[in-house]
Amino acid sequence: MVVDDKFFQARVTKRVDFAPDLWMFRIEAGGTFNFVPGQYATLGVEDGGNRVERPYSIASSPSESEVEFFFELVPEGALTPRLHKLQPGDGLLMRKAPKGRFVLETGDGRTNHLLVSTVTGVAPFVSFIRTLSKDWKEGRFDGAHKLYLLNGASRPWEFGYKDELTRFAEELPWLKYIPTVSRPWDHADWPGEIGRADDILRKYADSWGLDASNTHAYLCGHPDMIANSKAILKRRGFLDKVAIKEEIYWVPAK
Repeated sequence: MVVDDKFFQARVTKRVDFAPDLWMFRIEAGGTFNFVPGQYATLGVEDGGNRVERPYSIASSPSESEVEFFFELVPEGALTPRLHKLQPGDGLLMRKAPKGRFVLETGDGRTNHLLVSTVTGVAPFVSFIRTLSKDWKEGRFDGAHKLYLLNGASRPWEFGYKDELTRFAEELPWLKYIPTVSRPWDHADWPGEIGRADDILRKYADSWGLDASNTHAYLCGHPDMIANSKAILKRRGFLDKVAIKEEIYWVPAK
């Protein structure tokens, strides 16, 4: 494999399949990879002399020894069908420099952080929470900033991190976590909230007392959820450029 010095020769160390089209990788970067929670890494494979690359949000904390990703298989996609074939021990490329500005805003007095995600869009929020949890337990974070996570999916098995996030929410006083299912008629045993993440946004923003004066909003995942949530938030006064951050996972076809 011919690579230039912008890439690590990374290796898959662990794989967990949540559903036939949803899975997690832990990856050994193959070098020092320093990132800020909320950033993404660019992964790639060589295929017939061509390099195929795509950016993916990082789910792990910077303190972890490996880098974690949550993937959804896009059958006609350029890269996920190739990544879906990889198993622990297999190699891939990873750019040495992380990118992205989808990071927690903590400097302007707003101490509430409303995190809204769909399926794999929860990844950067998992990174936020793992990092702050470690800082909290080790005395580097005082809990002054509070996180409120709405996590939408069509079906219960699409929540790759529900068990972990539920545990965190039970033990961390500064975290609220609400998973919501938009196709409840197929899952009579689902005990939780129902509707799309943007459907329940007003309800929870009201009950948690989140408004433009005290809250930053972060939207990650499906472009329709982001468009709908932005419209709702703007009507609620979230107007300045740092009030709403977004990470769109693909651009919908016209």
